Amino acid sequence: MATIKVNGESQEVVLPMTVEELIKNNNVENPELVSVQVNEEFLDRNDYARRQVKDGDEVDFLFSLKSATYRVSWEFTCKTTK
Repeated sequence: MATIKVNGESQEVVLPMTVEELIKNNNVENPELVSVQVNEEFLDRNDYARRQVKDGDEVDFLFSLKSATYRVSWEFTCKTTK
């Protein structure tokens, strides 16, 4: 088991795991609209299937809506980011 943060919340995961698998495991709605940041670095969507999650990573699922960026928590509530 490894501990990562997903949108600021600690989460236990079994490694190896890709970012794509993390998105699926968190039941992210409309994954095609989500941008992912790992340790404050935006990933290219083409890398989601290759990028491995590592113990201690901080992952944020983000999506744009009407020119504003919102963070989608793994509980499926939305919070604005600053």
